[in-house]
This record gives sequence, structure tokens and C-alpha cells, in this order.
Amino acid sequence: MLDDALKGQLKAYLERITQPIELVPSVDESEASRDLLELLREIAEQSPKVTLQASVDDARKPSFVIRRTGSEVQVRFAGLPMGHEFTSLVLALLQVGGYPPKLSDEVVEQIRSIDGDFHFETYMSLSCHNCPDVVQALNAMSVLNPRIRHTTIDGALFQAEVEERQIMAVPAVFLNGQFFASGRMGVEEILAKIDTGAARRDAARLSAKAPYDVLIVGGGPAGAAAAIYAARKGIRTGIVAERFGGQVLDTLGIENFISVSQTEGPKFAAALEQHVRQYEVDLMTAQRADKLVPAAAEGGLAEVHLANGGVLKARSVILATGARWRNVNVPGEQEYRNRGVAYCPHCDGPLFKGKRVAVIGGGNSGVEAAIDLAGIVQHVTLLEFADQLKADAVLVRKLQSLPNVTIHTNAQTTEITGDGQKVNGLTYTDRTSGQSHHVELEGVFVQIGLVPNTEWLKGTVELNRYGEIVIDAKCHTSVPGVFAAGDATTVPYKQIVIAAGEGATAALGAFDHLIRTSPPQAA
Repeated sequence: MLDDALKGQLKAYLERITQPIELVPSVDESEASRDLLELLREIAEQSPKVTLQASVDDARKPSFVIRRTGSEVQVRFAGLPMGHEFTSLVLALLQVGGYPPKLSDEVVEQIRSIDGDFHFETYMSLSCHNCPDVVQALNAMSVLNPRIRHTTIDGALFQAEVEERQIMAVPAVFLNGQFFASGRMGVEEILAKIDTGAARRDAARLSAKAPYDVLIVGGGPAGAAAAIYAARKGIRTGIVAERFGGQVLDTLGIENFISVSQTEGPKFAAALEQHVRQYEVDLMTAQRADKLVPAAAEGGLAEVHLANGGVLKARSVILATGARWRNVNVPGEQEYRNRGVAYCPHCDGPLFKGKRVAVIGGGNSGVEAAIDLAGIVQHVTLLEFADQLKADAVLVRKLQSLPNVTIHTNAQTTEITGDGQKVNGLTYTDRTSGQSHHVELEGVFVQIGLVPNTEWLKGTVELNRYGEIVIDAKCHTSVPGVFAAGDATTVPYKQIVIAAGEGATAALGAFDHLIRTSPPQAA
């Protein structure tokens, strides 16, 4: 299962284990079970502190438990955690073996003090780049608090459970047998949902913070670059964001960031965060801004109000809230979201293995999605509103060469249909003939571009008709002391490298503003 290089890396990692652990499998005669036993044997061979126990009879086969010897600390995997989840496996081995999770003391104490019994189950796919964040967060929580249990389940391997629970998007998390949440989450987001007093305590803690010279709203490439440039000026800098990395976290391959020939979105986001943390930047994640109150006078303090009730103050603000997937806005889309309607083919594609799906959108994202899905599903129907596909010619030629893909141009999607539980089809109108057509299928992937995350700014800063923040050459908005950068703005090309450059420009613009205005007397 593991090549020699990977075994060597794993052996080095397992030297960090301080307490003995046991690998307890549950297997049958299947090929997947044989593969799992081989993987566990190879892991056990890399450290004298790791032992492989005899198989037990668990309901899920193949599965295994990583258990700290003589204690209740354990983590469970159902399936073979390879692919994107191999890192989750390595971290679970280390943390069950006594290596502390990389969490703040405050978060660790909060996890340990939670009262109640929580059994989490996370359904993932090995190709999902969002899933490891959820798996690793819940594994760390279960290691710190034995009353929190977590099982990671490969949805592709346990299709019967996926069908029974009507899971059509990953990661999908269940708590004590009931649906809990879907999508990328970190420890802070999970704690906010299960620790009912956390939001109130968090709001009070945030509101008590001293004013910032520069407060950045958003943690994507633009926000990260702004934070680094601001902090290097020696001014008090803070970032508040729902999640660090932003839209980059939902990007699989990155091959056009200058000096980095190839990487993946989550790795790039992790590198951004690591770089930001090298400076004195107050990083506040799992926080959503919902109101901006500009300074009452020049040199005064602006306020950013958060969804949990907290209020942050700053002499200048940089808005870097990015963008999100655009909805097609037809009947059935919201009703069947995560029940057949999906937005990430890399994450959710394996759940539709052998099924029929549609991709809405003929740009690069849509055509790339259709190509990827064609290797997994039974058939792909691609629908493009315009009279021709807008993707790069090389991608279009590749798509047209695939035998299980049907392409419809001049196709206006009018409805996504379902049986009340999940998607069963899609209706579109041929814009040339006016004739309506219905396609029977099990999944719809929407790939029609982005919409800026600026609804909360309406009436505060000037927005154009697309909802983008209007900025000048120095990234200044219509409000004194408020700057903006990245995909949420009128900058014409939505690219990572451009967003990072705009973030640097915004920080320099904010610094220029600060040195030309007097600090508030009250600060």
C-alpha cells in the first residue's frame, strides 16, 4: 500500500508518539479488507509503539480503530483513508499517540469542558479536498474529550449508508444519528454549534479588543497579502474571517501562481495562513461580518459588527470578502441543494459513481467539471446558455472526445426536478427552437461563475450593478478609510495572483491614509 519513500516519512512522524497505540481492525474477505490489513501492518511496522490487534466484529467492514492503550481515547475510520485523507490518518495516529493537536490553549480548554455525549459520523470521499478539515477537526476533538466520538466513513465504499441517509454532498456530518452539517468546517465552527454559550462569550471577548490600525475582513489571498503588508509596517493589524483561505479552499489545482508551478488549493491556503502567522497579526476565524459602520469623522474609528454580536473597531478597514459560487436561480435548486444539486465536482463527484449527472455552465469551470465527472459517472449532460462553449479550446476538444458526454448549447435551464427527497431530473429550453426538454438524472453540478460576498455592505460603500465594491487605483472605496481588494471588487480579472497584488495595494493605501490622518483621541 505504501511505497518506501512514504514509509520512511511515516516512520519519522511516528517517532513523535509518546504513548503506545493499538490498531484494531474489523474486516471480512473483501479486497478492500485485504488492502486495509496490509495498510495497518505497514503502519505498525514503522514504530514499536504501534501494535496491530486481531480483527473484531464491527458493523462496518472494513474499518479500524486507533486506540490509546489502556484509555478511552480513540479515533475510528470506516474504509481506507488514503488520497486526501492520508494526512488525516497520520494526524490521528500522532494525536492518539500523545502528540498534541495544533490548537490554542483556549480552544483546547473549551473542548475539554464540553459536557455531554457526542457521537459524530463524517461521510467523505477520498477525492474531496474539503473533507480533511472536518475529519481532522472532529478527530482532534475526540482525542481531547473522550465523550466526543468520531467515525470517518468513505461514502464511496459504504454506498448503502449513503443511499439510506440520502447523502449527496460531502463532507456530511451526523451527530448522534441526526444530520448535523454539510461542507467545510473547522474546530471553531463545530464548537459554536454544540457549545451554546460559545457565541455569547466570543462576542464579549472580541468586543473587548483594542482598536486596530488596520482591520481586514476576509482571509483569502487578498486578505492574507493585506495583513502581511500591513503588519510589516509595524501597525496593529487584525483579520476577521469565516474561514482562512476563502475560495482558494474550494480550488483543486493551482498552476498559474507565479513561482509556484503546481499546488492544490488547501495547501496554498495553509501556506498563506502560515505566512500570516509569522507576523503580529490578530487572526480571528469562524466570524462573519454583517455590518460596517464608517468612522463618524476623519481620524475616527470604524466599526465592524459580527453576526455573534461582537464589535471590532479600527482606524482603517480593508474589505476582502471574496466571492462564492453563483446560483442558477431556478425552481428546485435550493430545495435539492446537497440532495443532488452540488457545486464542487471534486468533492461530490464520487458520490455519483455510475449515475447520470448534468453540468450547468460551459466556461472553463464547467467543462473541467464535466471532464472530471465523465471518468466517474455513467453519463454527463453539459448545458451552456450561449451558442457555444466559452472554455479554452483545448478543454473543449477533450470534452468532445469523451463518449459519455452530451453537450447542449443555447440551453436555458428552467427547473431542477426531484421526488421530494432528491434530484431526479432537469428541464431546459432550447433557446433556438423554444422547445422544452427534460433530462432524467441523479445529480446537477452548477458551474456558472462567482458572485461577490457584499450583500452586507449595501448602503454603506458604493457597489456596481454586479454587487462588486467600486475601488480606485489605490483600492480606496467611496468611504474614507475603507479599502477593498480581491474578487469582491471591480478589479476586472478574478485570479489568485491578482487578488494577492490588490491586497498589498490596499494595505499600502490604508497605511498612506493612516499617516495622513490623526489618530483618534479616544484610542
